[in-house]
Amino acid sequence: MKTVNTILLATLIAITLACGYSKPSGSGTSKMPAISNLNPTSTTAGDPAFTLSVTGTNFASKATVNWNGTAQATTPGMAGQLTIAVPAAAVAASGTVNITVTNPATTSGGIYGGGTSAQTSGPMTFTIH
Repeated sequence: MKTVNTILLATLIAITLACGYSKPSGSGTSKMPAISNLNPTSTTAGDPAFTLSVTGTNFASKATVNWNGTAQATTPGMAGQLTIAVPAAAVAASGTVNITVTNPATTSGGIYGGGTSAQTSGPMTFTIH
């Protein structure tokens, strides 16, 4: 009886692996977004509203720019570029602001799930003089 159980267990494992019931392929393979440049890199307190361009790599199609951790309405530009409108009220006082980019979570098709968690770049500092 032990031999039959061992053969059945080995067959079940082989069928399971052959049918793809292991870890979904492609899960967790997305790349972390990274900021390489801000334009402008700073402004003066009390300046009027302006557009901030964020350049970098691995930005997803629905990536968002965060101003001190708060997601902003983000417009995609050329490859590797995102822009946000910065209101005058956001630069009324001097200080520094952390700019990050977040790629949204993704889901993989199929019944076994997969996909990636949301991923946020390291911060780049924007200075208000």
